[in-house]
Amino acid sequence: MQKKALSLLLALAMVFSLAACAQTPAQPGTDPTPSASGSPSPSAAPSAEPSVEPTAAGTRSFTDSCGRTVEIPADISRIAPSGPMAQIVLFALAPDKFVGIASKWSKETESFIDGSYYNLPVLGQLYGSSAGELNLETLAAADPQVIIDIGEPKKTIAEDMDAMSEQLGIPAVHIDAYTATMGDTYRLLGELLGLEEEAAVLADYCDEIYANTLSLMEKVGDNRANVLYCLGDEGLNVIAKDSYHGEVLDLMTNNLAVVDAPSSKGTGNESDMEQLILWDPDVILFAPQSIYATVDGDATWQSLKAIRNGDYYEVPFGPYNWMGFPPSVNRYLGMLWMGSLLYPAYVDYDLYTEVARYYKLFYHCDLTQEQFDALTANSTGKK
Repeated sequence: MQKKALSLLLALAMVFSLAACAQTPAQPGTDPTPSASGSPSPSAAPSAEPSVEPTAAGTRSFTDSCGRTVEIPADISRIAPSGPMAQIVLFALAPDKFVGIASKWSKETESFIDGSYYNLPVLGQLYGSSAGELNLETLAAADPQVIIDIGEPKKTIAEDMDAMSEQLGIPAVHIDAYTATMGDTYRLLGELLGLEEEAAVLADYCDEIYANTLSLMEKVGDNRANVLYCLGDEGLNVIAKDSYHGEVLDLMTNNLAVVDAPSSKGTGNESDMEQLILWDPDVILFAPQSIYATVDGDATWQSLKAIRNGDYYEVPFGPYNWMGFPPSVNRYLGMLWMGSLLYPAYVDYDLYTEVARYYKLFYHCDLTQEQFDALTANSTGKK
């Protein structure tokens, strides 16, 4: 039986590895699992209303966001996330149900994630750009009761989930997740995992922060900051307007990076200094591990008024990029940070207080003022 199971797992890995061959490796600080279907509508809702119905003893029927009805255990205590985005979303709700993690915790995570979760086996990604890293034997040994995929649905999502369930002999479900409807995502996960009350707390938080952000931007009106998000070893890649990764940036700023074909990869769109000078933003946000630390002494970068005026910042990172790489619930930190940074006259919250609240809810961590100061050392006003 074990040989048969592993052969099925190998077959699955080969199927999903085909999509990985054409992908570009992500740069440090970017999303390792870019979307394949473009930018979601901010107002998009889940594809279908999931529901749970009792079936035979010990099992129940769950309808996921694809409209698939899947038989799952009545009580779920062992889950596997499909990738980094699912890992972040699920860790807030059910960390003790993890039988493994999709990707290793970063070094920066050690200050925020309890050490007991570092001993979990790394399962790899079940599909996407890193499908070839799927650890078949580890996944089989971990024995999850359900595999949970969370995020923007691909055009073939139903077929992908069916293939995964059939090949692995483990039920796989998909739950839609967009920044605008993350509250609904958590409520559906609560139904799936029997954690309705816990999920409601996270859902209400997401609804609150998103609604507050919309209210803030109504107050800002036409006074949006002209911004570029720069990343890469030379800082010359940009997160383009209308791209999947530009969702929060577009929501809260006048994103100047208008290009013909916005990339949905975490590496963004390639650009050059000549184009950056033409855009000449008021504010530049640099991705973690980009060139924030060196631009002040670079004559070429001094051609940009944002650099000359000191209006450039490094996106906070720890345990994940606050602007959403991967593009998961961590985007809510980006909303809070950008609101405080770009529109201080319009906000009525203390950033540390709000960030500490997020870390408690989503990372189960009591964030200290010292930790917050370290996280935002390059991310607040220089004047």
